[in-house]
Order: sequence, then structure tokens, then C-alpha cells
Amino acid sequence: MVLFTIAIRNLVQARRRSALLSLAIGLVTMLLVLMMALSAGINDNLVRSATIMSAGHINVAGFYKPTNAMSLAVVTDVGELRNIVEENTPNLDYTIDRMRGWGKLISDTGTVQTGFSGVDLADESHFLEVIQLAKESDYKDGGRDEIIGDPSQLAGGNTIMLFVNQARRLGVGVGDTLTIQTETVGGYTNTADVTVVAVARDVGLLSGFATYVPKQVLRDLYQLSPDTSGAVWVYLKDIEDADATMKHLRGVFEAKGYRLMDHEAVPFFMKFETVQGEDWTGQKIDITTWKDEVVMLTFVITAFDTVTVFLVSILVLIIAVGIMNSMWNAVRERTREIGTMRAIGMTRTRVLAMFLVEAFVLGLFATTVGATLGAATAFGLNALHINVPNDAVKAILLSDTLRMSVHVQSLFIAVGFLTLCTGLSALWPALRASRLSPVVALGHTE
Repeated sequence: MVLFTIAIRNLVQARRRSALLSLAIGLVTMLLVLMMALSAGINDNLVRSATIMSAGHINVAGFYKPTNAMSLAVVTDVGELRNIVEENTPNLDYTIDRMRGWGKLISDTGTVQTGFSGVDLADESHFLEVIQLAKESDYKDGGRDEIIGDPSQLAGGNTIMLFVNQARRLGVGVGDTLTIQTETVGGYTNTADVTVVAVARDVGLLSGFATYVPKQVLRDLYQLSPDTSGAVWVYLKDIEDADATMKHLRGVFEAKGYRLMDHEAVPFFMKFETVQGEDWTGQKIDITTWKDEVVMLTFVITAFDTVTVFLVSILVLIIAVGIMNSMWNAVRERTREIGTMRAIGMTRTRVLAMFLVEAFVLGLFATTVGATLGAATAFGLNALHINVPNDAVKAILLSDTLRMSVHVQSLFIAVGFLTLCTGLSALWPALRASRLSPVVALGHTE
């Protein structure tokens, strides 16, 4: 307690130096919190978007090969697969099954290659809660500055929901007609006319090759039976259990006699070439997690975190030099004081501790204020709903608006890490102070 009181008084006495160091440390902390909040926001966007658009928490999918030379990314007896999953998955929330397809979308003015997801809104009530529709002016020149369209019409009929970028490229809006062109199992070309019933806001790379149609549209296009689907998506109450649950389900399916593909952390569409070259027919089950299906996008978070670490490391190094210089000046200015304390019995360890406590108190105060300001700034930016105008930045952020996510754990990490750095930066000057001889220190003159 005595050392703490001395540290506070010394910091107050050197208030100008303390204020400058506090400002620098606080700004670095604030920047770190904002960078971590942005990274967490990107990660949250990825999880939220990926587990609605591209995968469940766990995916029970696979390939069916009617001949050695032909492979289809479908599973048969999908009802039985769902029953097995629902009876054997701990911490299960719910399951759905999604159709998958690939082909062309053709309008009067353009053509795009895209993936098709066949949805059943009666089975996916949460889907409408997550999809965010775009204003007509976002995708149509001269369009109204309001949201039109109704994604609930995907419940039936020949309907389709696009994303903003696709609607722009095709030159269409809600109510317009498009033609889907695909290749059937037998190698024949099949088409279907669909009506655009909604246009959703872009979610970066994930929306670049995704459209939504009713399941029956894809079944008719590919001439598939009702018990055939693309994949069973499994949703857990806690997504962190995905890896362990995947391993558990692999054991369950193996025990029931199903043939399983070796686990490979790549999206299903990258496995076609491997499956095509394998010598087997019939069906094999492929069980993956959501991370496996979007592994190509995790580089965004990794790259951003790398930039954050690099930038903060440079700033911490600059701050550390400043702290060392400041503490060294403090030792020089207080040499006679140190000599007096040593002469009246203060040990070297206590002198060392005095300077370290001073640095830690300064660091803790500055980082706490900086972290608080960083969190407040992040919440403020979220409240503004800032639109991202650049398509490349949208692809990185996986959203068309700036979104930050502040986690309490991140605040503690920022405060703890930078406080520790502040304390360690003062270690060398503090060691030099503790080694001063009382006689030499008392005889010191400025």
C-alpha cells in the first residue's frame, strides 16, 4: 500500500510527463480495442452469414456416383439421415436440409454463373429473420429509396431471391423474370423461368455466388426424387461444440454401416475432382463443419489479425522506448531521493518495486481509459450504421455496413497486455535505480 501511495504521488508530481505517457498509452489501447472489435465484427459476420448461406454448424452431405465417371453432390434417403442426426446429436438445436445446384441465370441484358440453394421456408423460419433486403435504389438506376419485395414468396412457385450485385449485373429488379439454365444428371440441358421476389443486401464474398429458390425448382431442374437433397445442416445450441460433435457423428454413421469420405477441410465443390477420380459407385457420406465449408474466407480474419498484430507491435515498441526514456529521466531526477531512501533502510528490492508499481499504475490507468474510449467509439460507429461504398472493402468485411463487435474478454486482453508492456518497459530503468549506492546517490548533483 505504501508503494502504491508513493507511485500515485510521484505520478501526480510529474503530471506533465504522466499525462503525455497516459495519452500515448491510451491511444494505443484505444486503437487495439477498435482493431479487435473490427476483427470480431468480421468474424461474427462470417459466422452469421456462413451458417445461413453456405453451411450448418455441421454438414452431413456427400457424393453419389451412379457410374465411376459421374459424381453428384447429393445425398439420398435424406429423411433417414436427418433421423439419425436428430437421435444422436448432443446439444442439438435443429436440422434442415438444403438443395444445391449450379448453373446460369439469364436476363434480357446479361448472364451470370451462380450457385443455387433450394430452401423450404416451412422448415427454415429463421431464414427470413436473418436476410436483410436492399433498397430498390441500391440495385436499380432511378429506383425508389425504399425496400420492396417479399422473400416469404420463396415458399413456393417458380421464384428466386438475388443479391444486389447480381441484380445489377443482370439489370433486373423485383417482379422481373429470369431463366435458370442447368445440366441434368443425364447430361441434358434444362431450363426454368423464375420471378425475382426479393433482392438482399450483399454480404461480401459469400453472396457473390449464391441465390435462393424453392427446393422444388431445383428438384424439377435436376429431375431428382423427393428423398434426395444436397446436405443435412445441423445446428447446435453452442457452435463451439461443432468439431467434437462432427467427430461423434462420424462414429455414429460408421457404426450404422455408412461409407464415409475422409475428412478434408475444404468446401464441397472443391472435392469434385478427387471424387471423380476415385474408383467406387454408390453413395459416400461427407461430414464437415461450417469452418471447412468457408475455409477460403477465414484468410480475411487471419490477414486482418496479422495486420493488427504488426501495427500494434510497432506502436507498443515506440511507447516502450518512450516509457524507458521517461523512467530513466525520473531515476536521474530522483537520484538523491533514492539515495535518501536507501540510507534510511529501503532495500534494493523495494526500490525496484517502487518504480515498477509506478509504471504499472500509469499503465493500468491509461489502458483502462483507452479501452473504455475504444469500446464507446465502437458502439458509436455501430449506431451510425455507416455504409461501406467500396466493393473490395465489402468483400473483406462480409457486409455492406461497418460493424464492430466488442467482447468483454477483448477489453481485458487489451488492458492486461498493454499494462504488462508498460511495466516491463520500466524494468531496466528500475533495475538501474535499485543498484544505485546510497553514498553515490546522495552525492549526486544535477
